[in-house]
Amino acid sequence: MNDTNWQFVRMRTADPDGGAVHVSADGERYRRSGGGALRAEAAFQQMVSGLGYPVPQVLEQGEADDGAFFVVEESLGGQSLHEMVLTRPDGGRKPADTVVDQLTDVSTRLLHAQAGHPVDAAPDALRQWVEQAGWTQNVFAENPDFDTPRVHVALDRAVDRLTGVPLVWGHLDYGLPNVLPAGVIDWQHHGVVPLGYDVALALEVVPFKGGTKGYAATPAQRERYLVALDSAARAAGAAPVSPHAGEFLLVKSLFFLALMRPADPARLDKHRKWQYRRHLFLKGLEQYERTGSIDTALFPTFGDFPPGQGSAGRP
Repeated sequence: MNDTNWQFVRMRTADPDGGAVHVSADGERYRRSGGGALRAEAAFQQMVSGLGYPVPQVLEQGEADDGAFFVVEESLGGQSLHEMVLTRPDGGRKPADTVVDQLTDVSTRLLHAQAGHPVDAAPDALRQWVEQAGWTQNVFAENPDFDTPRVHVALDRAVDRLTGVPLVWGHLDYGLPNVLPAGVIDWQHHGVVPLGYDVALALEVVPFKGGTKGYAATPAQRERYLVALDSAARAAGAAPVSPHAGEFLLVKSLFFLALMRPADPARLDKHRKWQYRRHLFLKGLEQYERTGSIDTALFPTFGDFPPGQGSAGRP
C-alpha cells in the first residue's frame, strides 16, 4: 500500500485478528486489513453482491507484505445515517425525515434482494438463529437466572410464530450506524435470519441505548418506515414483516444483554448498565407474553433508571 494515497481512519478493534481501516485521498475507496474474519466477510460480501444486496463492491483483495489480509472496497458514503442524525444542524433529537427516507430506501432494497433469494436451510435453522442472533450461550452464562422455563417458553413461542417465514442471508447487526446512503457495511456477523429481522428493527432498537445516543424516531416515522417495508415485502411476493417485530425484538433484547456483565464488581457504572439491560429484557419479555409484541418506546431511559433498580429482577 502506498501510504501517500491512503489516510488512517481507525483500528479494527472488533476483529480478533486486529487490523486497520484507511480511506483513499479522494474518499472513493476504503482499505481494511485483518485476518480470517475479514477474509470470510469479504467472500460473503462478494456472494451477496451477486444477489443484489446493497453492499460495498470489493475492488481488490490479497495479502500485504506483512502477511495480513486486506480488502479494498468502494465507499458507500462519507457518513453513516447514525452520524447524520448526530450532526444535524438544529441539534434536535428527532431524526430528519430525509434520513428516515434514506434508511427506507436502503432497507427496502435489502429486503427485496433477501426475499428474492431464500436460503434452503436446515430444519433447526430458526433455533440456530435464536442462538446466534441472541448470543444465548453468553447471555445465559452471564445471567443464569434468565435460563429459565419461562424464557425458553417465550423463545419457543417466537420460533413457532416464525415457522414458515423465509430464511435468508442477513446482517445480524443492522442499524443506523451500519447504514450509509448507498448501502450497508460491516457484514462480519452475517448469518441465516428470518426475512425482515434485519430491516424491521432499525428504528425500534434505538431505545436499547437508553437515550444516550441523543435521538429517537417519532411514532409517525416508525409507522411510516414499517408501512414501507411491508409494501416492499408484498411487492417481492412475501408476507408483511412488521407482524413479526415482537419475535424479532425478543431475540434482539438478548443480543443487547450479551457481554454486559462486568468482570470487575467495583465498576459500578458498568454494573448499572448491565442491570439496565436486564431490566429492558424483562420489560420486553412481559410485553411479549401479554400481547405478542414489544414496544420499545415504553422502555425507560438510562437516565430514568435508578442505581440498584432491577438487581432483583428475575424472569
